[in-house]
Parts: sequence; C-alpha cells; structure tokens
Amino acid sequence: MTIKVRFFASLAESVGRREADLDYADGLTAAAVWRQFNRGGSLPEGVLCAVNHAYCEVEAALADNDEVAYFPPVTGG
Repeated sequence: MTIKVRFFASLAESVGRREADLDYADGLTAAAVWRQFNRGGSLPEGVLCAVNHAYCEVEAALADNDEVAYFPPVTGG
C-alpha cells in the first residue's frame, strides 16, 4: 500500500526530488509525511498541503493510494 508524494517549486529543490512513493501506515498525516522527507522538521509556515487535489490541513489523515502535495507560499499582486 502506497501514497504518492509530490513537492513543487522551491520545496522540490529543498527536498531533492519532485515526487516519491511512500509505504502507507495507519494514522499517517500530511504533516508526518513532510517530516519523513525533511529530517523530522515541521512544515514551514505558509506551505500549502493538498490531498487528492484538494487543499487540506496538515493534520489531515491519509489513506492508501492518496496523493499528497506540498506547495510553497505564493506571493503576488
């Protein structure tokens, strides 16, 4: 059982990859996935998280075959 993980823009650069597959475990959250790819570090402020193409809270529970994606803060005007 797996989860697809995607990192966008500067986050992909900091993690060193754009996507990965991760073995699914019960109780896995979007925040826990981030920590696995970032040496236990917490999600930086302003980073957006989405599960299956819908924005979510970082404590959103994940399920088998979900896709979780992380987006850096967006600025503009």
